[in-house]
Amino acid sequence: MYGKSIRAKASRLFRLMLIVPFLVTAACGGSSDSAAKRDSSLYISILAPLHFPQPPASELMEEIEQLTGTQLDVNWIPEGVYTDKMNTGLITHSLAKVTFVKFTDYNLVKNAIRSDSFWEIGPYLQDYNNLKKLDPAILEQASVDEKIYGLYTERPSSRQGVIIRQDWLDRLQLLKPQSLDDLYEVMRQFTYNDPDGNGKQDTIGLVDRNDLVYGVFKTLSSYFGTPNNWKVENGHLIPEFMTTEYMDTMNFMKKLYNEGILNRDFALTSKEIQRDRFIRGEAGVLIGSMTDVQRLAIEARALNPEAEFTLVNRIEGPDGHKVWSIPNYNGLFLFSKKAIPTEQELQDILQFFDRTMDKDVANLMMYGVEGRHYSIVNGEVILPESTSQLRVYEVNPLYSLMIADIGNANIMKVGQKEHLTNLADQLSEDNESFLVNDPTVSLSSPTFDEKNAELSALIADATYNYILGSIDAEGFAREIERWRQNGGDQIIREYDASLALKK
Repeated sequence: MYGKSIRAKASRLFRLMLIVPFLVTAACGGSSDSAAKRDSSLYISILAPLHFPQPPASELMEEIEQLTGTQLDVNWIPEGVYTDKMNTGLITHSLAKVTFVKFTDYNLVKNAIRSDSFWEIGPYLQDYNNLKKLDPAILEQASVDEKIYGLYTERPSSRQGVIIRQDWLDRLQLLKPQSLDDLYEVMRQFTYNDPDGNGKQDTIGLVDRNDLVYGVFKTLSSYFGTPNNWKVENGHLIPEFMTTEYMDTMNFMKKLYNEGILNRDFALTSKEIQRDRFIRGEAGVLIGSMTDVQRLAIEARALNPEAEFTLVNRIEGPDGHKVWSIPNYNGLFLFSKKAIPTEQELQDILQFFDRTMDKDVANLMMYGVEGRHYSIVNGEVILPESTSQLRVYEVNPLYSLMIADIGNANIMKVGQKEHLTNLADQLSEDNESFLVNDPTVSLSSPTFDEKNAELSALIADATYNYILGSIDAEGFAREIERWRQNGGDQIIREYDASLALKK
């Protein structure tokens, strides 16, 4: 959202900060030596998601290349279109050497894994100082047919919660919501009671996007007590959309839509537009990952210095506090057999990822450059508010390339961080006490792996159409029947059989 001039100034300042160590490095050899070293470096192409306004600072990427002895060709794809780009590469057999696969897309590639399109890396991990320390439990969660194919990016079980305009709460003399009724009332008043004080009815309570998982719906549904994708009842698996709690969530969303509390075009809204509307003060509530709050606050304050944000993670529903979770990996880096033809090249690329977990590289990727992005006091990292914007632009996009960062003992501890970031971390940790897990994570269904994309789209369309009023409850039931006839019943049978084997 910032102008090009700000970005250009930041880049020039960044070069000045790094010029000394770069010159020292250059002094060790002439330009021809540097070129020769670059020519002899390991070339690695990577397809990776971009969760921030632009890729990381080129100076940081160059430093990582120098430290690791690599030429990195990272194709940064905006997160909103990443799945489509990854699928295109998969279908056309044109994947990069290393491809990141999001947790929510993992089932899309399992058939390709079983068809020998990717290297099995499990047998090699013990050969590396850092990779051999990866968490066996997470590796098992991410395995396919008990074999390890990917290096995982780590995340807490659930960072989901509610981001709210604190200044709007204050202006309307409202407290943070503690229940679903409270949340509705806050969003209603944010829509109709002029929370920004401009004398116009030009705000809405909630802004959503066309994503039933990482948008509003799934987090809201967990507050209603909806199971996380599936639930086990009397030894049988039941999909979430066949539960009354799922219907309750749809009815709540339908109410918000009909009353104008939810943006009318939510089913067509991209993540970028959703964020932009929230940043610009068109909406007062955003439900999703609480760790987005610091960046949202920075960009909102650039437009309105009075904008203040807060977080809520405990919204009480009919069954108390609940929030959906995923396994402790956000996604996996997979290694294409076509693009990496030899075992030796695979081992060299694994060596790069092992090297990124060493202290110097890992802390560069996590925090940036000491003195510019952070400082160290008593051996701990200090992340001040004053450098938060720089880190958003220059450092934070690198998180997509970091493997196993939460469990990496080489990453320095933080002694101080921004208030909102600290609050998001605390509430994410608090979520651990009332998680709702997906019981099928360790189960197997070949039909699910094959047909889930098609069948999930069917249910997603039915969900949107119900909320929008295009179909009623009977129409939704007919769509469930279509799901069952087109492979859903077979998925249930396979999951039931897999569950029985686990007992």
